[in-house]
Amino acid sequence: MKFLEQPTRYFFFTGKGGVGKTTTACAAALALAGRGRRVLLVSTDPASNLDEVLGVRLGARPTPVPGAPGLEALNIDPEAAARAYRERVVGPYRGVLPASAVRSIEEQLSGACTVEIAAFDEFSRLLGDESATVTYDHVLFDTAPTGHTLRLLQLPAAWHTFIETNVGGTSCLGPLTGLKSQQALYAATLKNLQDGARTRVVLVARPEASSLAEAERARLELATIGIGGQHLVVNGVFRATVRDDAVAAALEARGARALTAVPEGLAQLPRTEIPLLPVSATGLGGLRAVLDPASVSAGVPMAVAAPSLPSLHELADDIAAAGRGVVMTMGKGGVGKTTMAAALAVALVERGHRVHLTTTDPAAHVQATLADAPAGLTVSRIDPHAETAAYAREVLEAARASGLDAQGLALLEEDLRSPCTEEIAVFRAFAQVVERGQDSFVVLDTAPTGHTLLLLDATEAYHREVNRGTGGEVPEAVRALLPRLRDPGYTRVLIVTLPEATPVHEAEVLQTDLKRAGITPYAWIVNQSFAPIATRDPVIASRRALEQPWIQEVTSRLARRTVLVPWQAEPPVGAQRLQRLLHAA
Repeated sequence: MKFLEQPTRYFFFTGKGGVGKTTTACAAALALAGRGRRVLLVSTDPASNLDEVLGVRLGARPTPVPGAPGLEALNIDPEAAARAYRERVVGPYRGVLPASAVRSIEEQLSGACTVEIAAFDEFSRLLGDESATVTYDHVLFDTAPTGHTLRLLQLPAAWHTFIETNVGGTSCLGPLTGLKSQQALYAATLKNLQDGARTRVVLVARPEASSLAEAERARLELATIGIGGQHLVVNGVFRATVRDDAVAAALEARGARALTAVPEGLAQLPRTEIPLLPVSATGLGGLRAVLDPASVSAGVPMAVAAPSLPSLHELADDIAAAGRGVVMTMGKGGVGKTTMAAALAVALVERGHRVHLTTTDPAAHVQATLADAPAGLTVSRIDPHAETAAYAREVLEAARASGLDAQGLALLEEDLRSPCTEEIAVFRAFAQVVERGQDSFVVLDTAPTGHTLLLLDATEAYHREVNRGTGGEVPEAVRALLPRLRDPGYTRVLIVTLPEATPVHEAEVLQTDLKRAGITPYAWIVNQSFAPIATRDPVIASRRALEQPWIQEVTSRLARRTVLVPWQAEPPVGAQRLQRLLHAA
């Protein structure tokens, strides 16, 4: 791996779920330990599968990895850290404020921002406090805080004064109450991240256009705050060995096209390519295969029967029977939720229904996926940036009118760039679209998280968040939104995943979050599966076998109903290819 040449003290692995960043981080840690170095591997991922990949049970303290002298690992549990963080913030108000107000504050602090900041406390201790890791030569972080959190730490604003006058003011300000005592540690953390001689940032992606686009966005966001020293890893690059196998040729061609069109910024970075392996990259044996792919032979994979599961076509039949309502595709980036939304919209039009397809995805892939929309289908986009900008203007205008000083405004402006703010801003536009499901079908690609839904279910938080900048009445569409989303006769939530460990784990977390908000998914869609595909290529055939446990996990434990969608030789873009995808089995 090129990024291990002249290794830095710290490594920072980032990328969307399922691209292989945990595998890459574990393989790198194993390689450094093999050189006689003392290595600590840390995961900050709420759905961490570090235990699974390393084959050892991990906790919050460093644990030696059997069979890898010099290597220790730990899981920072962001949820546990967030619980402790919430108690530090909320504790002083118990018995002082009414119980309903305390519950409201607790719910405000249940979202992404609190988890992010709480995990950052632990992360910062290991990266910013040299004494915490003095016994190690290298510290590797699998998944790390976002650019938003890092930007917060650059603010020179007077946190204490601002927060003292805004107790319980918003869902995102609560976590900041703990920041003032940590300023020196956070400053050291940021300094280390910005020092390319001490920290190498590894952007992990797959040889797919959408995955590489996500990596480019991460590169830009980190570069904006001065974090360089970046290296691109493209995981799962396929080279066909059976030249007359159509599936193998198509998979190789798709990857080659994506790598030819790598975004310009990424193309300038040093790059490591990891081939698609015929074995699971778990356990020390699997990780050593990542380090030395030439040593692995695909062999003759065990024959695997294709699972008998409904097709996307059959799912469309079930949904169409309702005659109207809302269909939402949800899932992590890169699993194909936009494609699934577009395909179902086409299917519902084919069945004689009026359909409106829209997205809250900043990348707006839906426009490219379905540029040739058939008659009866309208396509739009809820622009998160435009909605958030409009919402932020309203809040800032209200804050200025209330006399908030310049430092307070600076902090508020940064806080308004947070994930929670975008959730609320998009939510208002989202509610108007959902209302259209009363007399036609609305298909939504991406939707607010379970945390946002819970936030709007709390009366105090509802008024503070949805309406904190306007002072007017909350629109009826917003008031009716949560009941509509909870109504299984009105809304059908579809969770999209891939037949792999990390996407399935992350989808399970999403489902749990939704159920907390009173929403039960209608079905799971396992996308891009090799299981139904016949091939003579030994690598692809081996991958088919590796999918089986994850398909079984979804069908037997997680989903009420499961749809299996095969991998497609051609990207499913355009109405004709989407129709082909609907009938694929």
